[in-house]
Amino acid sequence: MSIFQQAVVKKHLSSEKEKIQEAYKLYAACFHNPKIQENIRNGKEEQFQEGFLRELFGNVLGYTFFPAPDYNLITEKKNENNAEKADGAILINGETIGVIELKDRKTFDLKTVEKQAFNYKNHHRKAVYVITSNFEKLRFYIDNAIDFIEFNLFTLSPDEFAVLWLCLAYSNIEKDLPKTLKTESINNEDQITKQLYKDYSAFKQALYADLISNNQAIDKLTLFQKSQKLLDRLLFIFFAEDRNLLPPNSISEIITQWEQLVELDEYRPLYERVKKYFGYMNEGLRRKKYDIFAYNGGLFKPDEVLDNVIISDEVLRKHALLLSRYDFGSEVDVNILGHIFEHSLTEIEEITRSLSLLPDGEVPPEKSKRKRDGVFYTPRYITAYIVENTLGKLCADKKAGLQINEADYFADKKRSVTVGKKLTAKLDIYREWLLSLTICDPACGSGAFLNATLDFLMTEHRLIDEMTSKISGHSLPFSNIENAILENNLYGVDINEESVEIAKLALWLRTAKPNRKLNSLNNNIKCGNSLISDPAVAGDKAFDWQKEFPHVFERGGFDVVMGNPPYVRLEHIRNMSEALETQRYQTFDKRGDIYCIFVERGFQLLKPAGFISFIMPNKWMQTGYGKALREYFLSKEMVKLIDFGDIQIFEDATTYPCIFTARNTNPSAGFSVSVLKAIDDSDFNMNVQQTEETFSTQQFSGEAWVISSQKEKCLLERLQKENPTLEKFVQGQAFYGIKTGLTEAFLIDEQKRKELIEQDPKSIEIIRPVLRGRDIKPFGCGDEDFYLIAALPSLKIDIEQYPAVKHHLLSFGYDRLTQTGEKGARKKTNNKWFETQDSIGYWEQFAKPKIMYQKFQVKPCFIYDEKGLFCNDSMWIIPTENKALLAILNSKMGWWLITKYCTQIQNGYQLIWNYFGKIPVPDATREHAPLSELADRMLSLNADLQAKRQRFLKSLSNNFNGIKITGALERFDKLDFKQFLAELKKQKISLSLKQQEEWEEYFNDYKSGCTTFAAQIDTAGKEIDRMVYELYGLTEEEITTIEQ
Repeated sequence: MSIFQQAVVKKHLSSEKEKIQEAYKLYAACFHNPKIQENIRNGKEEQFQEGFLRELFGNVLGYTFFPAPDYNLITEKKNENNAEKADGAILINGETIGVIELKDRKTFDLKTVEKQAFNYKNHHRKAVYVITSNFEKLRFYIDNAIDFIEFNLFTLSPDEFAVLWLCLAYSNIEKDLPKTLKTESINNEDQITKQLYKDYSAFKQALYADLISNNQAIDKLTLFQKSQKLLDRLLFIFFAEDRNLLPPNSISEIITQWEQLVELDEYRPLYERVKKYFGYMNEGLRRKKYDIFAYNGGLFKPDEVLDNVIISDEVLRKHALLLSRYDFGSEVDVNILGHIFEHSLTEIEEITRSLSLLPDGEVPPEKSKRKRDGVFYTPRYITAYIVENTLGKLCADKKAGLQINEADYFADKKRSVTVGKKLTAKLDIYREWLLSLTICDPACGSGAFLNATLDFLMTEHRLIDEMTSKISGHSLPFSNIENAILENNLYGVDINEESVEIAKLALWLRTAKPNRKLNSLNNNIKCGNSLISDPAVAGDKAFDWQKEFPHVFERGGFDVVMGNPPYVRLEHIRNMSEALETQRYQTFDKRGDIYCIFVERGFQLLKPAGFISFIMPNKWMQTGYGKALREYFLSKEMVKLIDFGDIQIFEDATTYPCIFTARNTNPSAGFSVSVLKAIDDSDFNMNVQQTEETFSTQQFSGEAWVISSQKEKCLLERLQKENPTLEKFVQGQAFYGIKTGLTEAFLIDEQKRKELIEQDPKSIEIIRPVLRGRDIKPFGCGDEDFYLIAALPSLKIDIEQYPAVKHHLLSFGYDRLTQTGEKGARKKTNNKWFETQDSIGYWEQFAKPKIMYQKFQVKPCFIYDEKGLFCNDSMWIIPTENKALLAILNSKMGWWLITKYCTQIQNGYQLIWNYFGKIPVPDATREHAPLSELADRMLSLNADLQAKRQRFLKSLSNNFNGIKITGALERFDKLDFKQFLAELKKQKISLSLKQQEEWEEYFNDYKSGCTTFAAQIDTAGKEIDRMVYELYGLTEEEITTIEQ
């Protein structure tokens, strides 16, 4: 993969021509010398290692070697924190900024050196660059192992050497130029992507509108599909023009010729001339000036509708010219187009909805969390990882079975003819096996996984070609390998016709070669409902896999199934849900998500021992609807599970992903699990390897999967055996807060409360103090100046008895208050218009002493209430007088248990009772006076701290009219006086010197008091942690595990 855009490289090369020419002479004198090349090929690593560094890095690229003064390259450089050594290191001011790892010619594939080289890089804090070489080839990486440039040092042309010099000359490394080039390229690519998508989208919208206006006899959906096909054709032509597959600027020339004919009064519609060119693409054209090869592939074959539509000249002229100006040869690569295609699918779904073509009961795209919303385009490092750990594993096993050892092909040339034939025969068997593999994405979208698979297989075939050439002594690459892969190896299905066409186009763009027909792909990339084969259920989208791909299933199924299935709750697609229920999937659950069913379908498509790997949400591990999928997984061989936790990997989308890899065979004794706390896409493999642990399959069941390290797992198992769950401890007494359905009407502030009571004193009977989740802090609560109109259905209130409240509620509109489920109204219930949405039959529980907590927490936040406070539905209550339990829940131990049992989301945890209620709580907590006393002390100290803060803040409000109490001012005791003044200045409040003197004394007095309380709270908190650890019977080692 290239790291830089050509335009960026050209800009930086323009001023360095003379230096590069001189360096090229020095380089060519050594590395183009046939005798030197032969010696390098036959030598060992240690024989030429230092010579290589001195010739290339010293003589050509300008490095100074140790022990010279001001040296910047050293050999055998030890890692900063262990004894391992890289073969070389590039230094700036004594700091390692690049590592060099060298192998001899027996190591032909430099990818095998990546892991070792990046391990060295990761042990040097400031290392950015990685160079690997076998003396003939050299790879250069910046930051990560995803993108690199590979140079063949024996064959570099002056232009190719110029790029090597730009990357590796010390004068460039010293000023961090390669990193600058990469950054500029990324920024340039980002700008081009955004602008191209904007122009592409504008063309599509204008074309669709024009087609509707000019072709009213044709239905809108057909016109929309044809607009997409026309764009696909034009994009292919623009791409082909700039990749030397077609005469350059052919579309712009057609437009110029058309404009000239219009001037000569020889008018014909522009689209007529463009259609002619489409015909040439289908059938070919031979002219004196240029030839057009018949690429066809199905994209340009006659289309009765598209060939007969009317398109306005100006729409076609304006937008086609705009797109033709992009450089599809160097600026726009297939990956950029992949992003654009994926975004395009969003618009396709929106248009489909606007035409009312989605079945009743399906939600709009913005609510459906589908990957094809345009924000679920799978990052390349993820597609590459999945391909390497499924297809790559199959290939590695096959090569091992054939005893294909790269070193045998690059060793001493003096081998017998018989040995040479045996080595070649192995490669022939391997290639034949490669071409027999079948890899499928059952929800292929715009083809991200298919393209990643294509890249992998092309690399394997190139490796075979090069190994064969080393045996035969001449290069004979396998012809037409790209088409062979498309015909034999790649399969994809998607329910969206436009997705299928875009996936085909992406593959065509990646594999198109001059004067070579496009593969039609119609036999491999198909449109259909991957999950339903019965036409009576799915209509014309029903997809019978055995009939569609008979040759695959004659051999038992696919070798690999991979992808990123759609994430859609079945309750949001009721028609599809009902259809799926008839298909008898083991993983079906009405409350579930469609990705679960894709997993089961994926296994059904596999041949025995085939690999499957998906990236999908991790919710199945703990939710109720995931139970069937958990049990299903346990009937197969799980190989690897990677949980990303709260890490977001999809651009502009909040998902909680995982990657599973499995095989279609019986369960094994254990499988690898990685729980990622952070990722560095520069070396995703290493992120996974560093967190890998092997888990016994027997540790898991259909119950929620708690993924922890082995130490944590053992501790959790002990705690579960020795203690009751929280749910049993409180005898199931946990209740959620009041759900009103219209917060702005039912939740009122202090001023509105006073108004209602003044208007009608009886109003006070149904107004209750209420806490919102945002108002609470551990062992205390914030302001209690919000109130609930407690018109609870279970209280059977007569609203006519409360006229002021009735008038207040009606001010928000009767239609909004009704509970009919209609648009603009509240959810459908049997409750009256003035009542809360939920009945709250347990309303009396709010009057009892209780623990209250936020459902979503980023740190422990449990309070104790004896005032009869209500709460909204962002909170729950546990009626209890047990303050020791409060101490446990607010402790480090309590929080650790929450992180193990509850669902991670948005940098915090959802304390859903089904999971939270399962945390173990020691029985001894029921009567633990010392812990209860400490909890009381914490409640008292927090109340004192809050009161102290409130008195200071009240003084602020009284002295400075209109001041806003910001978060910083709320915790003024964490500021110094200078920072306090700065906060006031932000609100345009300036104090005179005299005022500053007075306020500084006042500020410091209150700050000191608050600091004292805070220190006492900290001390008491540590004592609570100690007591809780004792209560759970933890050892020092277990305490360390928790606190880490």
